[in-house]
Amino acid sequence: MSFILVDKPRPHVTRITLNRPERMNAMAFDVMIPLREALERISHDNDTRVVVLTGAGKGFCSGADLENPGPIPHIDGLGVPSIARRSMELLDEVILALRRTHHPVIGAVNGPAIGGGLCLSMATDIRIAADTAYFRAAGINNGLTASELGLSYLLPRAVGSSRAFEIMLSGRDVDAAEAERIGLVSRTVPGDELLDTCYELAERIIGFSRVGVEITKRMLWSSLDAGSLQAHMEHEGHAQLYVRLTTKNFEESIRARKENRAPEFRD
Repeated sequence: MSFILVDKPRPHVTRITLNRPERMNAMAFDVMIPLREALERISHDNDTRVVVLTGAGKGFCSGADLENPGPIPHIDGLGVPSIARRSMELLDEVILALRRTHHPVIGAVNGPAIGGGLCLSMATDIRIAADTAYFRAAGINNGLTASELGLSYLLPRAVGSSRAFEIMLSGRDVDAAEAERIGLVSRTVPGDELLDTCYELAERIIGFSRVGVEITKRMLWSSLDAGSLQAHMEHEGHAQLYVRLTTKNFEESIRARKENRAPEFRD
């Protein structure tokens, strides 16, 4: 049985489904390593323009599998401290792979996103939630830290520092309605409309320039690391000039507007 399913439900849209529903798509290594490999492969699939990440069954991802974490590769001869460090690096690489993927990644959060599952959802570029979804930084509930897989970096930037502190230190559930209100997700929809909503958004994104979309994704992520407004504006300016001067996209957009048609960006 494959724990990662990859298909193309719409032209230029690749869907990745975490396929371990009996364990609420828990983050065993035989799920996460194939997920990272799939993301790296799809990043270089030039027929793909948008990726949708979701979970099979009623859950998005329930975090670490506390019963069967699955096989950890390349650990022969290592002691417990080294195995633990290698394990965390493998999971970190999944989060970083989502960020590095050329295409925008829409998280279709179809159910609970708990612990590492919350981290996984936060690493997607856009999050849309089913009305039955909820989010929990569960590490604190388990006697650990709530900070893992970049969560203490990503969550404050999404919802603000005070809300992030409260969510991570209390270990409470954030339901879909609150998640939308505080900006953890961009919107909430009925569960049976979730995937179609994501595909419709994907199709809108696909209508724009490939290079424009890819660079906009890079700029948005870079803004989270910018040391100052001026430094980031200079970065943005060079990106805008690059697209403006090396493509005919702007001229095509003007022609299309005059001719009352959709532009055909050829980059």
